[in-house]
Amino acid sequence: MSDDAHGLVEAAAATAGRATTAMARASEDQIARALGVIAARLNSEAASLLVANKEDLADAQGVLSTGSLDRLRLDDVRLAGIARQVRALAGLPPLERVVGRRVLDNGLVLEERRIPVGVIGANYEARPNVTVDFATQLVKSRNAGVLRTGGASLRSAEALVDLVVGPGLADAGLPPEAIQLVRTPAREAAEALVSFPKAIPLVIIRGSGATTARLARLAADRGVRTLAHAEGGGVLYVEREADSSMALNLIETSLDRLGVCNRLNLLLVDEAIWESFLPQVLTRLATLGIRASLPPHDHPVGYEWANDPEHDATVTVARTDGPEAAARLASEETSGLAAAIVTQGAATAGRFIDAYRGTGAFWNASTRWLDGFELTAAPETGINVDRVPGPRGPVTYRDLYLRQYAVTGDGTQHR
Repeated sequence: MSDDAHGLVEAAAATAGRATTAMARASEDQIARALGVIAARLNSEAASLLVANKEDLADAQGVLSTGSLDRLRLDDVRLAGIARQVRALAGLPPLERVVGRRVLDNGLVLEERRIPVGVIGANYEARPNVTVDFATQLVKSRNAGVLRTGGASLRSAEALVDLVVGPGLADAGLPPEAIQLVRTPAREAAEALVSFPKAIPLVIIRGSGATTARLARLAADRGVRTLAHAEGGGVLYVEREADSSMALNLIETSLDRLGVCNRLNLLLVDEAIWESFLPQVLTRLATLGIRASLPPHDHPVGYEWANDPEHDATVTVARTDGPEAAARLASEETSGLAAAIVTQGAATAGRFIDAYRGTGAFWNASTRWLDGFELTAAPETGINVDRVPGPRGPVTYRDLYLRQYAVTGDGTQHR
């Protein structure tokens, strides 16, 4: 591990740590004020932000795939969209500090409380909007943070932190150093981020499956907890009772962006309509410039094309027999991010949804809707597909807290 990267992360964690008390004590007015100023500065500082982003884009030409370049790019429309999400976040209810209160039989008063984690780390791909998503959700949940983005978007991230996030916190009377950015493109910084269990006890990891899995293993070895957002890939099952026009439309709308995790990745066609519907599928995919990977496949059926820059304009097409078989395939052979069924039969849709074990289940709707802002009105840190209790699906500010039990007695209670 690079000593320089390790030292930068350690210093950022220490600086963010000094801001945790002020963040934990922030009033609702301060939080709302900070988010409001951040939203406003995304507009007022747009020219400077776009200059930094243009430099990132210039360096990334010929290095990143088309999909990755699209995710890296900022423009006035995208900045305005990010600002709208921040304003919407500001207007959402705060996390109530006291969740519940009851008196035990022995007279003890028990309160279940939410308390901030403290410093939360984030390692994510080269997407400038994610810098704002993370920063604002940490602010909303009264946490401090250490952010590490892909090197391709470092200039953009620096501009966003220095010109937008920091000044927004300062304007609200909160410490601008609460949100730290690791200012190096060195990949060793990602490993360093999961190396300080006391200073950064929780790290949210996004990115390609292999990289995220490796960082999660390192974190576990070092005593750091993680929320990993790695594998994706939406599944669409066209059932024998599907309206063919609706199915083709959902195929198209599920491929509006190729570099996102909830895009159409695996298209399942029912055996009963395979011969008749497949030609329509191939025609529509060809119109969209998408290659169909047909049986027999020379790759795992759930292979995620969004993580393959050279082949991201690909959809795997496979046949299956019935809703239970389709749900089982989607559950066992893919990440379990999201799966949809197209059918006119309500009972059939119910069988599919009941059998699917993944995070998001859809009926006559695109898996592209599995998004924190669209479903919960809050920007997401990512989508967690862990099959264990805890935050699952889009993770938002509502999930970034610790549960605490506060007990008050009168000195007479004993066990």
